Parts: sequence; C-alpha cells; structure tokens
Amino acid sequence: MKFSIAAAVLATSSLIACAAGAADGLVSVPVSQLKWTELAVSGGIKYANLRGDLTGKEAYEAFVLFPAGRDNPTHHHTKSLPTVVVQGTFYAVIDGKRTEYPAGSFYDLPAGLIHESGCVAGMDCLLFQYQSGGFDLIAK
Repeated sequence: MKFSIAAAVLATSSLIACAAGAADGLVSVPVSQLKWTELAVSGGIKYANLRGDLTGKEAYEAFVLFPAGRDNPTHHHTKSLPTVVVQGTFYAVIDGKRTEYPAGSFYDLPAGLIHESGCVAGMDCLLFQYQSGGFDLIAK
C-alpha cells in the first residue's frame, strides 16, 4: 500500500496546487508523514488530511481510503465533491445507473445530487478529494 500512496502523492501534487492556489505556499507531505484517521461509524473508511481538515468546516484536501467492498447508503453532499480515484475501482449509482471509476478516473458530484457509492470488492479504493467546505454525507 505504501507504493500506492506514494504514487498518489505524486499524481495529485498538481491537483493540490490547482485546488488550493499557488498563493497558499508549498505543501509537502511525504507518504511517511501521512496521518490516517478512521471516520467514526464509517465501517473502516480512513482519511489523511493534506490541507485543512476533512472533518472541519473549511476547505480541505485529503486522501480517503475505502475498504474493498464497502458501500455507502443513498445520500448527498451539500457541496460539490471532486474526486480522483488513485487505486481500486470506485462506483456511483445515479438515477439508477451505475458507473464504475477505475484508478485514474475523475468525477465531480454536484452539491445535492442523490446517489449511492462505494468501493468494488477485490482492492481497497484510494481517493483524493477536496471541497470548498467540510465533508458531509446526508443519508436519505
């Protein structure tokens, strides 16, 4: 997994700069310094903040690790949720249509879009996500 996370850091460094803006200064987070925290009552979903705090109220950028086979219930978010899939295959079900996002894929769920999502069985999913405010998941 260390190789995958190291590759993710390299692959997303330009996204981090674009998402936060060059005026914010250097962000340098070697894979050995990532601090993984499990989201409470999440079934094993973990995150590592890169800038800001995923559980706070302000903008953040973070890696999110979904266990293989882990599904989310039908839900929505109050802010747009841009995501890069770095490892594994993530999926979303929108209006009854399932779309799978293998490693290297990007999607941006608009605020308020009702959907289901999760990680396909077989390999944990490593995601890079960022939002203009803290993360939320509002179950339907």
